Amino acid sequence: MENDQCHPSLRGGRRETKYSHGFSSSELEALTGICEAFIPPLPLNNSPDIVGKDGKTKEAIQSFYKSSGAQYPIPDEVAELAVKRGFLEAVILVRLLLIILSTRLGTLLLCGTLCFGEKWPYINKFSDIPVENREKVIQKWFKHRFLTPIRLPFVFIKFLCLYAFFTQVWDDLKNPAWEAMDYQVDNRKDSSTTPHEKPLMKGMVETTHETESTIVSSLVQKGLRVKEVPKEKLYKIKCDVVIVGSGCGGGVAAAVLAKSGQKVVVIEKGNYFTKTDYSSLEGPSMNELYESGGILATLDGKMMLLAGSTVGGGSAVNWSACIKTPMSVLQEWANDCQIPLFTSSQYISAMDTVSQRIGVTEKCSEEGFQNQILRRGCEKLGLEVESVPRNSSENHYCGSCNYGCRTGDKKGTDSTWLVDAVACGAVIITGCKTEKFVLEKNKYGRSRKSKCLGVIAKCLNGDIRNRLCIEAKVTISACGSLLTPPLMISSGLTNQHIGRNLHLHPVLMAWGYFPESDSELKGKIYEGGIITSVHKVGSDDSSVRALIESPALGPASFAALRPWESGLESKKRMLKYARTAHLFSMIRDRGSGEVRSEGRISHTFDATDKENLTAGLRQALRILVAAGAVEVGTLQSDGQKFKCKGTSEGELEEFLDEVTAAGGPKSLVQNWTTYFSAHQMGSCRMGKSEKVGAVDENGESWEAEGLFVCDASVLPGAVGVNPMITIQSTAYCLSNKIAEILKERKFSD
Repeated sequence: MENDQCHPSLRGGRRETKYSHGFSSSELEALTGICEAFIPPLPLNNSPDIVGKDGKTKEAIQSFYKSSGAQYPIPDEVAELAVKRGFLEAVILVRLLLIILSTRLGTLLLCGTLCFGEKWPYINKFSDIPVENREKVIQKWFKHRFLTPIRLPFVFIKFLCLYAFFTQVWDDLKNPAWEAMDYQVDNRKDSSTTPHEKPLMKGMVETTHETESTIVSSLVQKGLRVKEVPKEKLYKIKCDVVIVGSGCGGGVAAAVLAKSGQKVVVIEKGNYFTKTDYSSLEGPSMNELYESGGILATLDGKMMLLAGSTVGGGSAVNWSACIKTPMSVLQEWANDCQIPLFTSSQYISAMDTVSQRIGVTEKCSEEGFQNQILRRGCEKLGLEVESVPRNSSENHYCGSCNYGCRTGDKKGTDSTWLVDAVACGAVIITGCKTEKFVLEKNKYGRSRKSKCLGVIAKCLNGDIRNRLCIEAKVTISACGSLLTPPLMISSGLTNQHIGRNLHLHPVLMAWGYFPESDSELKGKIYEGGIITSVHKVGSDDSSVRALIESPALGPASFAALRPWESGLESKKRMLKYARTAHLFSMIRDRGSGEVRSEGRISHTFDATDKENLTAGLRQALRILVAAGAVEVGTLQSDGQKFKCKGTSEGELEEFLDEVTAAGGPKSLVQNWTTYFSAHQMGSCRMGKSEKVGAVDENGESWEAEGLFVCDASVLPGAVGVNPMITIQSTAYCLSNKIAEILKERKFSD
């Protein structure tokens, strides 16, 4: 494997630090019993659909079948992930479940007669029950409709167990199960012969490499004015503009404002990586590049969310789709929401400017496995399928850009707008989390009661204890729809719209299995551009019910998100991983949610949302069947599926009639499902007045002068398409307006 040069944080391998989960030995014993039930050691079945074609594959499959979730370090990893990534309530439920199952009486209460043994004391603890009986216990609780506080911890452990098992890599940077699954990590590199460069280092201060004795000199070397205030345990830094976040909003704002002559400082919680740093390893990449390590859910566990957390934000790890804001959406925002910006020539021009800067191309020279299937199925059904523009070259054939682009072909803000900003003197401080905005009462009697003077930020490196107090004429929050509202609320802002109106573009997935015998379809699901084709369910842009696109799913995500029916069924499915294509139905949600404190996210559908999700999911299944899948299904908990061979159109329609947008695992239903979101918008929306929005048409807070929001949270509602172009175009317009405001207003130094 050619990953020797990747960044240490993205390599994985054996853990070098002790576990800190704090689980007792009896809790770990019960947890080990659960993990073994989810991934039990099995005898090799010699049926043709399991045994490979050559001896090496047979050996790999046999090893995979013998493997177990009880093997070290899986239970410890599950406990660590639960404590580190789970809600407090979820951790309490998990530990309570483990405590109950570590006793005979508790096991009897939850397992009934399945815990009976033949010898004294006749009632076994959960870990002593035969593994096949433990499996039956879990199957029962997965289907239980009423005692969801017991079902939920089993569901959480299932997700973490399968995720930990398939992300584990050893010193050779491989997982033993991958060969059996026919999975290989993307090892492609930039083919250019030019020396590798880190284009942002000229303006970068990486606090992970700094200490209390070096941080000041490093900041001064970048042209910043720094003053230490020992009594307050602060380093005071002066600049013109401070921006919190470096993604689609912050990166664009940094470039525009630095070019206008302002001294810009960008604060980024994540770290800086470039193409040679990336490993394409799912576990360490998700942990380092995504918010909450890629394990982030709504409070009810219904929806899993992905949000970037690195230099470049979501643009560094997204799936490259560059779709302009639909005209029907722009008209709605301009007319119904009374924000004329969105139908202005300025905004239309901004979309072109943004597309040009990030190198958007309209076509794809070679589509990957899943997009071939989408196109093939649509064509056979006579459905329209469109090419998706991408911020990469037309021959960009990368299925792992969600772990960072190893060829450097994809153009995120880290390789475009932020490069422009640094060239104009901007400074980027990484590994630094903003704790609050500095507000004071407005002395000048203006309409806004407060004035923002900058931010207080904490270096995540424990060697630097002093906070950074960055004083600026203008402060911009660009840390995304999930983090901007909690930051504003924790700073004392009280506008009723902060944190509300959160839209998530909910997604439901369908899958179809295409065996290798289908010689017309070449490739694996992890190869080729992630999104290069799209089908719109609906007659035109104004009545689109859903978009059908393809996702990126690494082995661990594939395993953790699929329904678990039994240990045997799960392992059989994993052997089919490489040729199990997924398509998803994504909607423009009319329902909305809230995020008022960090990581505490809720979302509610309205009736139309569920109808549209169902329509899209059924259409995705039709497309998979038409493309030649031998079996199709959904991610519903009962393993909802349909074998296609030898069935009639009527039988397919009967199956599709049963396909719906089910409730989540917390709902009082026997069969539940999991939704997904990679787009978050609207949680600090623009409004004509403070009665309808959290910020004004310029992105400025109604409560604090000089505090602006410049990310997806200002959007009046859901976009309905992949939102990168919309976010960057909005940020481009807002930051140009901020540049004008800086010239017009008088600021004291």
